Amino acid sequence: MAKKVLTTPISAEDLKDIHVGDVIYLNGYLTTCRDVAHRRVVEEGRPLPISVKDGAILHAGPIIRPLGDGKYQMVTVGPTTSMRMEKFEEQFVEETGVRLIIGKGGMGDGTMRACQEHKALQCVFPAGCAVVAANCVEEIVDANWKDLGMPETLWTCKVREFGPLIVAIDTYGRNLFEENKVIFNQRKAKALEEIDKHVRFIQ
Repeated sequence: MAKKVLTTPISAEDLKDIHVGDVIYLNGYLTTCRDVAHRRVVEEGRPLPISVKDGAILHAGPIIRPLGDGKYQMVTVGPTTSMRMEKFEEQFVEETGVRLIIGKGGMGDGTMRACQEHKALQCVFPAGCAVVAANCVEEIVDANWKDLGMPETLWTCKVREFGPLIVAIDTYGRNLFEENKVIFNQRKAKALEEIDKHVRFIQ
């Protein structure tokens, strides 16, 4: 099977053959964007200082090494829990036109609606691989909203084969985490039933 690589700018057409559970990689540009930046856009009505239309964002608070003369080096960039952005993400996608949302863990109904309506994906970068992620960053090309501090700054990076990214929500309204919950709960019920046969005497 050929490796699936998306390159920014990303179109709806690029996403039509990608489904939950697929593993993809990203080339092009990626901007870190987490809690406070989402709040500024959604609650305060402030437009992002850079465009992420047809682009990608990463829920992450990286560690950056300043090199002087406005240059920076990515040291580590581990994803943060995406569910923290859930209450903002539907409106954020609608207002910014972002196509690829990357973070840690699953997201909920609002993000599902946004991905289906606006043709976007939500993907999971494996936790604990912050140095691997940093090695995919070729260059930090821009830094905005630096008043928010290092973790919340919008760091725009040029990336090559950023991943692996596991597709958790696709453009068809499927949610891998929610679907897995159903499967796991069914297995759990059967496992508890079997365990009960062997420990019932304790009661």
